[in-house]
Amino acid sequence: PQPQSSGFSTVGNMKWSAPLIVLSSLTAYAKVYDFEADLGGISDDGSLDTAWHNGGLMNETLAMLGKGDTLVIPNKTYHLMGGVQGFNLDSVTLQLEGTLNFGTDNILDGYRDIKEWPRNADNNVLECFSLYSCKNFTLTSSGTGTFDGAGKRWWGIPGIGYLVKGEHRPRLFTMDYSNDTLIENFLLYDSPYWTTYLTDMNRLEIRHSSIDARRMKDDGHNLIDMTAFNTDGFDVTGTNVWIHDCDIWNQDDCIAVKESWRYRDEQGRGVASNMLFERIRASGVGLTIGSIAGSVVQNITFRDCYMHHTYKGIYMKFRDTESAGVIKDVTYENIFIDTPSQWPIWIGPAQQSDSARLCAAHPCSICWPELPGSECNMPSSVSYENILLKNITILNPTKSPGVIRGNESNPMQKVVFEDVQVINPGSKPWGDDYYDCQGVSGGVAKGSTWPVPPCFEDQTDAAKDGL
Repeated sequence: PQPQSSGFSTVGNMKWSAPLIVLSSLTAYAKVYDFEADLGGISDDGSLDTAWHNGGLMNETLAMLGKGDTLVIPNKTYHLMGGVQGFNLDSVTLQLEGTLNFGTDNILDGYRDIKEWPRNADNNVLECFSLYSCKNFTLTSSGTGTFDGAGKRWWGIPGIGYLVKGEHRPRLFTMDYSNDTLIENFLLYDSPYWTTYLTDMNRLEIRHSSIDARRMKDDGHNLIDMTAFNTDGFDVTGTNVWIHDCDIWNQDDCIAVKESWRYRDEQGRGVASNMLFERIRASGVGLTIGSIAGSVVQNITFRDCYMHHTYKGIYMKFRDTESAGVIKDVTYENIFIDTPSQWPIWIGPAQQSDSARLCAAHPCSICWPELPGSECNMPSSVSYENILLKNITILNPTKSPGVIRGNESNPMQKVVFEDVQVINPGSKPWGDDYYDCQGVSGGVAKGSTWPVPPCFEDQTDAAKDGL
């Protein structure tokens, strides 16, 4: 099915100033286009007028690219207005040698470009750069190409910006319903909102790329940095996904496997499946599955990852729902989590805020358990099945090792911790229990695992030796 095009029709009515005659003449014979030399892109000019010009030109260029064509962005900076969209690209290569900056240099223009940002018929901001229904698409660079989201202006004043703008901010790069995609050698910098949203993909590979979204250069996630809410890293749905050899530093989920709509099971539930994430350095709110509701996520592996001074580590979560969602056949293997500032391991409900009431439970409050009266509720309709954590090392966590919270009426099934070692665990808030552990059936700790979650069966080497 074709994507909804209401946003694209809005783009068609905006004040793009693209050289249409030049583009039409070039398509007859050219297969490699230089964005500046051939098409008239304007580099190294951060004015709002130039951003409108380059944004319009990019839309017109994507619309005329034919099968096998290459668009080269030279090693310069090009300021663009958001709302760039491409449809049905076939075997097209975007070779970004420089920077696409979705902002302006002038402070006054900065306020204006947010005010004038393209919107759809429902007055929602369009994403910075979106592609739909593509096949054999390649996004590459001979060095490091950059998408700069100029996010700090969208994040606003720390502690206040979210209350003002909420989630009405554009994602930096999105793709939908596309097959055989390669993304490599890229820096995605300071996204206003989610850095990527790659939905209903089939055969996607991302390699040798980085995400950086932070207010400060602190070697961790302090309160000011964490107010860059919702700057997710690689958010992905679909099947046959391989993301490897990447660096991520952000203030929300580093990787998030989300719900799919393209692939469905016999019950009509969306299925996201067959994904491998490996050799990744990540620091943020975790290597994450979710949040999901009434869909299925299965056959997902995270392995050989290093998490330096991260906020959360391993994170699986369900939203508040009455639908029968399932997360199953998941492996986290060979993960080193160094000095996490919050929970190293969280398997349960989503701990998140989705409204101006920051401590409301949706379904688990971000203020839980520190704030008296805050709630953390696990939906009874959802299931965790066959979850393996193997060879996990957690060093010097600030808090207790984690939360494993199922619903007592529908407990987690077959959760195994094998060689999960916590070195010098924090004592708060769970004390000698180390974990908040409930709603688990068939939980087992094996090998050198320590400490053992209190609702697990202890099959560790130490237990076998009577220690």
